[in-house]
Amino acid sequence: MTALIGDPAAETQMDVTEEDIRRALESVIDPELDEPITDLGFIRSIQVQTAGGGAQVEVHLRLPTSFCSPNFAYLMASDSKDAISALPAVAQVVVELDDHHDSDLINAGLAADAGYRGTFLHEAEDSLDELRWTFRRKAHTAAMERCLTDLLRANAELLETQMGTVRLRDLPAGRNKQALLRRRSALGLPEAADSIVLVNHEGHPYPPEAVPMALRRARSTRISIDGNAHFCRGLLRTRYEGSGADQSARPEGAEAKDHHNLLPLKVKEIHS
Repeated sequence: MTALIGDPAAETQMDVTEEDIRRALESVIDPELDEPITDLGFIRSIQVQTAGGGAQVEVHLRLPTSFCSPNFAYLMASDSKDAISALPAVAQVVVELDDHHDSDLINAGLAADAGYRGTFLHEAEDSLDELRWTFRRKAHTAAMERCLTDLLRANAELLETQMGTVRLRDLPAGRNKQALLRRRSALGLPEAADSIVLVNHEGHPYPPEAVPMALRRARSTRISIDGNAHFCRGLLRTRYEGSGADQSARPEGAEAKDHHNLLPLKVKEIHS
């Protein structure tokens, strides 16, 4: 049945709140830090105005420095606009990046829906899809390392070489396992219980002799992601007074205790 003009039920369907916008933005991930921009405190402001044809939304983003990578900045701003535009109650979206050396260029490109290549022209060496895949792979690598490190910490008798035979069913339930499953899904990797955990980007397991090095490389990737995230959170708090209140206390994938405890774990090894 078509709703009548002035019908309260019809008006309710068109309502959208700041909280609705914030929830939508939870799906936007910083590609380098592998955390939602809402957890990192990158949302500077949200304004919602309700009009007859739908809500008009304006969002301002902020980053830890003025020289953060322009392609990452554009990706987050573009994904933010897409996430908000997908809400059925939203009619118009403006997303702007503040205080960045490429703010004018990025904001103009977003306003014109020019796309990544249309915004940066000859400077756009890679497509957004290529960027996304690169960082999805890194996020998956870090997620594998966290889960396997959980096992090594829980059982001192386990060796690095044994990590190549661990299957998803062997992982303890919890935040890290759920994060790994989401990363595998994003890459199209199998999520069956008997699937091998330590695999390359194409889903192939490593031979036993290559497992220790694969795990070390994964640990290096995880340490880099966690370290960058910790550093950027601190920079944002220094740059914008009060922004710490907008950051989550413990992001997904962080260590159970100190998020900045970034030293690699020392485990038993077999030397030939």
